Amino acid sequence: MTKEERLAAELQRTYEMQAYEREYAGYTAICGIDEVGRGPFAGPVMAGAVILPKDCDILYINDSKKLSAKKREAVCAEIREKAVAWALGEASPERIDEINILQATYEAMRQAIKNLAVRPDILLNDAVTIPEVDIKQIPIIKGDAKCLSIAAASIVAKVARDTLMKQYDEIYPGYGFASNMGYGTAEHIAALKRLGPTPIHRRSFIHKYA
Repeated sequence: MTKEERLAAELQRTYEMQAYEREYAGYTAICGIDEVGRGPFAGPVMAGAVILPKDCDILYINDSKKLSAKKREAVCAEIREKAVAWALGEASPERIDEINILQATYEAMRQAIKNLAVRPDILLNDAVTIPEVDIKQIPIIKGDAKCLSIAAASIVAKVARDTLMKQYDEIYPGYGFASNMGYGTAEHIAALKRLGPTPIHRRSFIHKYA
């Protein structure tokens, strides 16, 4: 495939991922919402909220899990530069233990919405309907792979959380946070058994191991 053919294919893929934005084009500020970090043993759950411009020309926005770390960071920088608004929300490990991961995820999403500089008039969410939000919501199953705004939110949240976990790796060495991002890998479980939990571990997730 030539460079021109690859570009044409990416333009077509991006156009297809804007189907929901076209469907709800009557709304002024369409906001994608997604979270990262529901499953890890350590670190916060983090939510992203992104309002893309109507004439968005950013390419390579995709489900954050489908992009390399280098590509994610490059696309994230462009999203942050060109978005109408973007914001993050998070819930701490302590909060996750206190109210459970689902409620903590909703809390992080509400915080991300509240932190936006522009109030959205419709939310395109990855699979969920967020309680206690008075803005119209459209839950989209596998939305991070189908909807450009949700994919953008997944990228912004993933890059921010990965950056944080790399910082935690320096504070709490030995668990492999820079590579496993807090997920329960064999290395991480072995470290838990050897070293015990850190202040950023979710006690409700690790009771079998520490």
